[in-house]
Amino acid sequence: MAKELNEDTGFKVSIKTLIGIGAAMATVIGMWFMLQADIQEAKDLPKNEWNPDWEDKLPGPDVSRMEFDMKDQNIRLTIQNTADDVTEIKEDIKRLEEKIDQLR
Repeated sequence: MAKELNEDTGFKVSIKTLIGIGAAMATVIGMWFMLQADIQEAKDLPKNEWNPDWEDKLPGPDVSRMEFDMKDQNIRLTIQNTADDVTEIKEDIKRLEEKIDQLR
């Protein structure tokens, strides 16, 4: 037989359970208010609308085109010089290996 729930029905709940339920409710309510605050903050931020003049509003470049080209040329020259040095070192190693082979 199933018990019927009515006004006179009673049940027992421990203090630990009540504290747990209270802590869970407090956590959910706190998260709700934090979410509402985040939503309000997002509403207050400026809108990101498409603007055809957006390039005019950008800050100027920190590096000018001429400076960029000069640095790029310097880097390329450094790489080429390093490649030439590596080639020379390889040739020196080949000559040294040939001399070692002759001495054997």
